[in-house]
Formats: sequence, C-alpha cells, structure tokens
Amino acid sequence: MTDTQEVQEKHVTGATIWLTGLPSAGKTTIAYELAGRLRGEGHRVEVLDGDEIREFLSAGLGFSREDRHTNVQRIGFVAELLASNGVKVLVPVIAPYEDSREAVRGRHASENTPYVEVHVATPVEVCSERDVKGLYAKQAAGEISGLTGVDDPYDEPKNPDLRIESHTQTVQESAAQLHKLLTERGLA
Repeated sequence: MTDTQEVQEKHVTGATIWLTGLPSAGKTTIAYELAGRLRGEGHRVEVLDGDEIREFLSAGLGFSREDRHTNVQRIGFVAELLASNGVKVLVPVIAPYEDSREAVRGRHASENTPYVEVHVATPVEVCSERDVKGLYAKQAAGEISGLTGVDDPYDEPKNPDLRIESHTQTVQESAAQLHKLLTERGLA
C-alpha cells in the first residue's frame, strides 16, 4: 500500500463516537469542536445532535424509559449505517440507560464498526449552572419532571473508552483529548 492509499484509507474508516452525559454537560459543544477539527483533516463527519434527532427521526416519542430506549436505538442504527460507510459519526446524546448504550455498542460490534463511548462527566451542579436549555430551572420550578440526573435516572458508564471532565478544561482541550484517543486507535 502506498502512503497516499494509506492516508485515503485512514480518512474513509468510519466510527461512531458516542458522547453521553447529563443535560448541559458539554456533549454537543465538544462534538462540534471535534467535528471541525476532523473535517479540517479531511475526514467525512456527521454530528447526530440529540435535539435534532428527536425533532425529525423520533418525533412523537416521549421520555419514558421505553421511548428513550427506542430513541437511542434509532440513533444507534443511523450512526452505525453512516459509520459503516466511512463517516465519523459524533453522537452527543444523553442515552441515560446503560442497557440502551450497550445494545448500540453490540450492534456496532456485530457489524465490525468501530464504536467509542465517551462520558462527558460534568457534575450536575455545574450542568445546572450552565442550564443551556433552561431545563434545570424548569424542573426546580416544578414545570417539568423526568430531568435526567435530577429526578430521572442516569446510569454513568462504568468503563467508557474516555471520561472527559469538561468543567475542568476548555472545549478545545476536551476535543483535543478525544482527538488524541481517536488518533491512538487509528480513527483520526
């Protein structure tokens, strides 16, 4: 294989990079920062933003355990499909239940598609201060219930491929930490 072929092959190796964490943990911000960097290196990249997926692919689903599981499985299917076609798929989606995430990981394994789980481990107190969408304020005011990590469960990953403590570093540092892992695995 020539050096040119090796570089071309490197850029068509797809993977799913799932960023899980509480609401306002920084998942989407990190994903878009990394996406820009990967695109700049010539990779094909898609970001499957959880809010956009809920609007277009999972419209009509609520936030029951069953509906959340269905949502995660739909996203996992699309991510695996894209990744198997040479796209780096960044998935900043809460995916609160370990069994749902493991089912997605299993699907990727059965298809021999690289899967990387990243836990954006931001404490709930920091997420509440960030409160990007106003969810924590609404929950505190009694306007909503079922907020992941507050009055609804969040199963922290026991053995993620990477744990990012976004509250202790810049977005660029978080994205660089993830890029380093992808590089080590031959995915960047």
